[in-house]
Amino acid sequence: MDGEQTPGGRRRGIYILPNLFTTLGLFAGFYSIVAAGRGQFGPACIAVFVSIITDGLDGRVARLTGTETDFGAQYDSLSDMVAFGVAPALLVYDWSLQHLGKVGWLLAFFYAAAAALRLARFNTQPQVYGKKYFQGLPSPSAAALVTSAVWAGHSYGFPDWAGMPLALLVAVGGGGLMVSNFRYYSFKDFDLRGRIPFFAAVLIAIGIAVVSTDPPLVLLGLFMSYAVSGPVLTLHRRRRLRQGRRAG
Repeated sequence: MDGEQTPGGRRRGIYILPNLFTTLGLFAGFYSIVAAGRGQFGPACIAVFVSIITDGLDGRVARLTGTETDFGAQYDSLSDMVAFGVAPALLVYDWSLQHLGKVGWLLAFFYAAAAALRLARFNTQPQVYGKKYFQGLPSPSAAALVTSAVWAGHSYGFPDWAGMPLALLVAVGGGGLMVSNFRYYSFKDFDLRGRIPFFAAVLIAIGIAVVSTDPPLVLLGLFMSYAVSGPVLTLHRRRRLRQGRRAG
């Protein structure tokens, strides 16, 4: 293993463990594209959520094991583009937007382009709002929003008149929120190595149980709520700032 240091102090070389999770996420995103093209929307949606889980693990594993590298960061970003940009865009296109013809694939492209811009902005401006908040809807959350909508629509057999507005909402809305300046809570202050109250552990167990009752619908509700939280949080903060200026 190459232990040489870069001028910035980061290690060169490829570490197996964190990049294994990244490769798994890339594979799941690619599989989602293939499955969606075959009309297998259930497995395609599950594959995207597998990518989301592995994306949350690879960075944490790298930090915990001290195996962060420039290669790993770039590889993770490229994998995210496939799993959270291209895969959800083609998933929602194959499920519903294809019925709009040229407009449909342009809307799907808009989502994919927004994901690329979101990832590029995150790589170059990671700390605009500090570690506690993200600037714009994170691409994994946007992918989860689109994917859960398709999953719910497919599971419940939404007719075209019901599926089309939902597809438009999550594709256009998710893409727009990714490139917006709304701030979203990052949950980065949640320490997996630290202790949590017993009550919090109970709530986590209850949350898992609730999700298991109807994963597509519950996940759609959760990520729809998170998507809305950004504008609400930002507008509330701006209102408080205006009130503070008037009071001063």
